Amino acid sequence: MADETRTLTEAELDFGAPPADEAPAPALVIVWSAAEPERVGEVAFVPGSRVLGRGEARPDDDAPRLQFVRQRPGEGVVQPGLGGRGVSRRQLRVEPSGAGLRVTNVGRSALIVDGAEVASAEVRPGQIVGLRNQLLLLCEMRPRRLPALRAWPANATPAFGAADRFGMVGESPAAWALRDRLAFHAGHAAHVLVSGPSGSGKELAARALHGLSPRDRRALVARNAATLPEGLVDAELFGNVKDYPNPGMPARPGLCGEADGGTLFLDEIGELPEALQAHLLRVLDAGEYTRLGEARARRADLRLIAATNRAPEALKHDLGARLKLRIELPGLGTRRSDVPMLVYALLDAVGAQDAGLRARFWGAAGRPRVAPELMARLVRHDYRLHVRELDALLWRALGESPGDFLALTPGVVAQTEVAAAPAARLDPAELSVDQIRAALEAHAGNQSAAWKALGLRSRHQLVRLIKKHGL
Repeated sequence: MADETRTLTEAELDFGAPPADEAPAPALVIVWSAAEPERVGEVAFVPGSRVLGRGEARPDDDAPRLQFVRQRPGEGVVQPGLGGRGVSRRQLRVEPSGAGLRVTNVGRSALIVDGAEVASAEVRPGQIVGLRNQLLLLCEMRPRRLPALRAWPANATPAFGAADRFGMVGESPAAWALRDRLAFHAGHAAHVLVSGPSGSGKELAARALHGLSPRDRRALVARNAATLPEGLVDAELFGNVKDYPNPGMPARPGLCGEADGGTLFLDEIGELPEALQAHLLRVLDAGEYTRLGEARARRADLRLIAATNRAPEALKHDLGARLKLRIELPGLGTRRSDVPMLVYALLDAVGAQDAGLRARFWGAAGRPRVAPELMARLVRHDYRLHVRELDALLWRALGESPGDFLALTPGVVAQTEVAAAPAARLDPAELSVDQIRAALEAHAGNQSAAWKALGLRSRHQLVRLIKKHGL
């Protein structure tokens, strides 16, 4: 395939469209392919009437062919025509229509839109166009050209669709904008606040900020701030001398001493009470701190990266003022085309650890076999815990799938339907054990999120139900 690719010119990238700074245009992104799973993430724009089908263009074609591109910041690489014998040479006619696209089936493979077989359909961004058991395409608004990278180093760019060296996966505009913003902030000395929903990858962002910074040769010291005991926070942060406060206690450098010259990452900083947040202020201002039992002040050259899933305004105001650089991570709802790549990355991690599952679910091409119905459900699901929730759904599918394909199992359906259900107030007696279990699994055991998804009045109602049913 590499020999057949080429880089698009500036003119070709425009596709005769308005300037790149105007609104994005509807496009189709491959999110599943039976014959060519490696093409997940490729995007095709539709500047006029086009034909989607197998193989390359021919002189007798009655319309230009839809061309898929591997879109990267500042460039796009045209890919060969689609493969797979189940796709006709002339399969779909695709054309712009209002805020979306009109797709019309002219080939032998059945056209599926929103789970129903149709001859033609208007497709809006967020909907999935399927060719039965052959191909899934997500309609998405995309800029015709991704802005060129300002700070992200070329040597850190992964192969298309693969994880970068910090573990981040994605080819969407949101994923590339995040990488570039992380690289920009990594080059500055100021302390950083990383915010975003649970499961959106705050620890990976911290590793990128450290790994791309001048401090990358020294330690990245990570700790969940919510686990710092209230009465021992100074000992944990700043350490203690030998035999203090109790005889026999060894000397400890504390988190600040361990991070000297490097980076201190405190996750869930918003869970630290305001009174304890104040303990960080002096070391953030001047690098000064004092070990317990020691009279003299020490100095640590460290950079703090703090992370929270709360609003930044929820932090103690003077701590927030010291976290001058801010990065907000996107959730999966703003990067749905990255979900299939995350699916393959998460499953590959499973396969590397479990030879039995790998032998069962991995095909000869070395890719996990995922049923199109499952992939479509995962792409369109509204996530609350994002990658963490996606991982839980995949494990549910691994445990319940009857054959050698990861299927859309009843358990996955139950979890995604509970998570998507509106939070109408319910009588706890109306909830089944399966509904409660599915809500807990969908939120990775987070009771605060699960009781809201179930429509209960409080977390205490959920706790009582858990005890009642022995969950």
